[in-house]
Amino acid sequence: MGRSRGGLMTKIHAVVDADDRQISLELTAGQAHDNRMAEPMLQDMRQGAILLADRAYDTNALRDLAKEKRAWANIPAKRNRKASFPFSAWVYRQRNLIERFFNKLKQFRGIATRYDKDPRNFLAAIKLAATRIWIRSFESTP
Repeated sequence: MGRSRGGLMTKIHAVVDADDRQISLELTAGQAHDNRMAEPMLQDMRQGAILLADRAYDTNALRDLAKEKRAWANIPAKRNRKASFPFSAWVYRQRNLIERFFNKLKQFRGIATRYDKDPRNFLAAIKLAATRIWIRSFESTP
C-alpha cells in the first residue's frame, strides 16, 4: 500500500472497546500519520466514552471531537504543548487493551506476515481474524 525504504508498508488502525474487541478497523499506507484515520474512525463514539490514545493523537481537532461527543479524551499532552489538559495515568494504563488486541491479531500467521498484496484482501483477512477474536471472547464467559 505504501512504500518506504524498508519496502511496502501498511498500518492497521483499530478502535477497541473495554473488552479488547474491535469496533472498527482501517488500513493506511505505512508512511501516513496516525491522525489521518483517527477522526473518521471516532465519528461513532458514544456520549460519555473515554478516549484513550498515545501522544501521537494529541491534536486540538481530536480533543474537540471528543468534547463535541461529550467524551473524555485521556491523551497525554505532547512535550511541546503549551496548554495542559486533564490526564489520569491510572486510566491511561487501560490503553493496554489495544496492545492486547494487536497481540492477538498477530497470532494469525497470515496477518503477521502479510501474505496478501491487495489492501482490500488484507483488510478482509484482518476483519476475519478480528471476528474470530470477538467470538473467542464469548467462549470463556459462563
